[in-house]
Amino acid sequence: MSVGQHRPRSRVLWPPTRRAVLGALTGALAVSSPPMVRAAQPFRFGLTPVFLSSDLELLEALQRYLSAAMGADVQLVLKRTYQEITSQLVSGLLDAAWICGFPFIAYRRELELVAVPIWRGRMTYQSYLIVSAGREASAIDDLRGDIHAFSDPDSNSGYLVTRALLAERGIKAPDFFKRTFFTYGHRNVVRAVAAGLAQSGSVDGYVWEVMTETEAELTRQTVPAWRSDWMGFPPIATAANNAATEGIAKLRKALFAMPGDPVGRDVLGLLRLDGFAKGEPSLFDSIARRVDLVRALG
Repeated sequence: MSVGQHRPRSRVLWPPTRRAVLGALTGALAVSSPPMVRAAQPFRFGLTPVFLSSDLELLEALQRYLSAAMGADVQLVLKRTYQEITSQLVSGLLDAAWICGFPFIAYRRELELVAVPIWRGRMTYQSYLIVSAGREASAIDDLRGDIHAFSDPDSNSGYLVTRALLAERGIKAPDFFKRTFFTYGHRNVVRAVAAGLAQSGSVDGYVWEVMTETEAELTRQTVPAWRSDWMGFPPIATAANNAATEGIAKLRKALFAMPGDPVGRDVLGLLRLDGFAKGEPSLFDSIARRVDLVRALG
């Protein structure tokens, strides 16, 4: 009731009726009973475009497996850019996320390693420079003057590796390529080169290799002109102040147990991964060196 309104008088019944007594008892019980317990907040797990995340079958299976294995409601959070996922992870809006090695290094003081994927028996992967099929190219020097497609400004394989290659030559990307643009997804880099929108591109080698199985018609229109050395596979990370929580312990256990679970095996099959392992931060040392090299060039 707003200020200034008059409350109507209530008619007092005496002796009280049976209905009045029951109403009073019900009200008393409602006041004295404990408040309802709120449902537990879901475990928020972030994903970036690197992991073929537009596959609805994969997302459904991953969510179903993690929820069952962790005994908790798991919410998958998908964002378009690495920056969105990383900022939410560092700020605590996400409990954990599958990120890239570049932001893991850039925020190494704020982040803690949870697990590293195992692909083809190892916890490492490569970056590819791809060109259209039939083009003669075997090094970055052959791509001078190209229209070049990058994946994401915070991607290791889709941006940093190429910038570091040029930094070794004392060159910046705008001075080497005719034009560059970001596709915000490794799949989109492959599409851009295949369609002729770009003459070359920087792409995650894992994604390109998986696409040779799932989208062969597309990838056969491109070819790797150059492959990097082996680097730490994009990890699953959490905020450092969240690393010792029960939720992270359950997530790590669930990830390690995936090969032994039918749904877990389905997820790994869709991702073309062998499983997950603990991993060590030293896996990402070569990425850290590339960051230092690019920063030194300015």
